[in-house]
Amino acid sequence: MENAITQKSFSFAVRIVNLCKHLRSAKKEYLLSKQLLRSGTSIGANVAESQQAQSRADFVAKLNISLKETAETKYWLSLLHATQYLTDVEFDSIYADCVEIEKLLVSIIKTTSA
Repeated sequence: MENAITQKSFSFAVRIVNLCKHLRSAKKEYLLSKQLLRSGTSIGANVAESQQAQSRADFVAKLNISLKETAETKYWLSLLHATQYLTDVEFDSIYADCVEIEKLLVSIIKTTSA
């Protein structure tokens, strides 16, 4: 059975992919959405990689990369919102998911590092 961070980061990646498809087709926005796609899907990819970590330190390192990608994703989402590519409703929903993943990652990293 998958754990919460694996499930949430994968679901978030699906939302990011769909958002980027929308930005490209409906808004004709290609540059920022490419950055968002890279960072937003990297969160889950690194979480998945952490599940096969060779050591506790390797596990924490992969989750720290996910945490950094979460910060970058929040930046791109904020920029897209500030430039009116995302409505308040679109932004609030996906940004809240990103913050939830960030909190989960911080909690897991603190617990594992203690």
